[in-house]
Amino acid sequence: MKIKENIFGGISVAVIALPLALAFGVSSGLGASAGIYGAIILGFFASVFGGTPTQISGPTGPMTVVIAAAIVSLNSDLGLIVTTILLAGIFQIAFGISKIGKFVQYIPYPVISGFMSGIGIIIIILQINPYLGLESNSSIIDILIQLPSNLLNINFSTFMLSSATLFLMFFIPSKLQKIVPAPLIALGVLTPLSVYLGLEVETIGEISSSLPSFVMPSMDFSHYSTILSLAFTLAILGSIDTLLTSIVADSVTGVKHKPNRELIGQGIGNSLCAITGSLPGAGATMRTVLNIKSGGTNKISGMVHSITLLLIVLFLAPLASQIPLAILAGILVKVGIEILDYRFISIYKEAPKHDLSVMLVVFFTTVFVDLIAAVGVGIVLAALLIVYRITKESEISLVEATSKDEAIDLDLTEKKIRVIKINGAFFFGSSTAFENKANSILNTKIVIIDILDVPFMDLTAMFTLKNLITKLEKNDIKIIILAKEHDKAQLLKLNKTHVLDKVEFYSSMSEASYYLS
Repeated sequence: MKIKENIFGGISVAVIALPLALAFGVSSGLGASAGIYGAIILGFFASVFGGTPTQISGPTGPMTVVIAAAIVSLNSDLGLIVTTILLAGIFQIAFGISKIGKFVQYIPYPVISGFMSGIGIIIIILQINPYLGLESNSSIIDILIQLPSNLLNINFSTFMLSSATLFLMFFIPSKLQKIVPAPLIALGVLTPLSVYLGLEVETIGEISSSLPSFVMPSMDFSHYSTILSLAFTLAILGSIDTLLTSIVADSVTGVKHKPNRELIGQGIGNSLCAITGSLPGAGATMRTVLNIKSGGTNKISGMVHSITLLLIVLFLAPLASQIPLAILAGILVKVGIEILDYRFISIYKEAPKHDLSVMLVVFFTTVFVDLIAAVGVGIVLAALLIVYRITKESEISLVEATSKDEAIDLDLTEKKIRVIKINGAFFFGSSTAFENKANSILNTKIVIIDILDVPFMDLTAMFTLKNLITKLEKNDIKIIILAKEHDKAQLLKLNKTHVLDKVEFYSSMSEASYYLS
């Protein structure tokens, strides 16, 4: 069971989770206490009920961005925000019970890449004003428009402290970071320094050392559509973020996670975060990998991580309240930079154009429009491009001569026989091409439709085929279909209108030629 290693892993990851939880809490608008208790509650219950043994859960960038948007959309009404988070948790539980967790693996990589890079850019942009010592703004466009004028009004003490934090985050030797995480070094060095120098910078402020109290959800039916939309967005993003982290954990440990159970665990954790007014979250990749590298092998490490954070809050809250927001801004800028998908960025020139176009559409939609819309638009666009590519590769040919490979002793021209041969997928994307090809053979006596090399057919293709048969029979044209046994069975199963009653089925061209010769 390796209890000692798991305890060490949990304590190690708690050290790095502390500054991130504080930073995400402040950035979300719910406050530092909400961030730290979100890490404690979600981290503990997701570990207990989840399906990824080494997963460390807590506030993450994507979830924080959505909560910040929710606070603006719901006019900072805590009851409505709690309702939104609670519904998101319930949605995640429903996802797990419905066993849809496995479908995350089918999201195309360009969609994930564009989305994660977009989230990284959003986090960076949202930290521009805190980095400069100015009032926070939740509008990406407003921040960018006002940036030139804001540069003239910066608080130099805050700017220097943020820059010093970012410098430390990038240039602390990796050997030292293996002992003490860079965010904790930045907090430990720069917080006392700012107090000693008497810098006029804004701090986190009071952090409650008592346990969070119950917050009653509320519902304003004038906001129900906004609440449902935000809750579904949180549930989707949290699920995607978590299961992608679970896949990373699998690759490191070699242990297969249980996606649906993991979603249930996340849903329970986020639901409890909701009723305590805490910040929701998801599986955190960086913290999970650190946990594994520090010796974490099972649920104990995640539970110890939460207990360690709780002890820090109960006994060290007064010290944490002195942390300057500038330090948290510097930490979050580094987090945003790390979220960018450099693997895709490094090969963008060599990447297929359709994949690059999907990535860019998702990226810009994420940054400037809406997170859930970005994922939806990306998946739809990727699916349409796949359909287009499959359609282009499907070949529908009109054969007017005997196939030498089959050694058919049949003169197609003499007997006025035409063969329509389909190579590739026969589905809604290729059915129009099939119909156009078929319309050119009405001046014949027999039509052979060869679907032997079709890997799959969908309902659209089957209906197109039946419509063609009806049309040909009205012109007194005999129809023969060459099909594999399972395709024949599928077509006959749908023969409710008896369109196929006069159609002859054969399993090869040679068999058909034998009966026609």
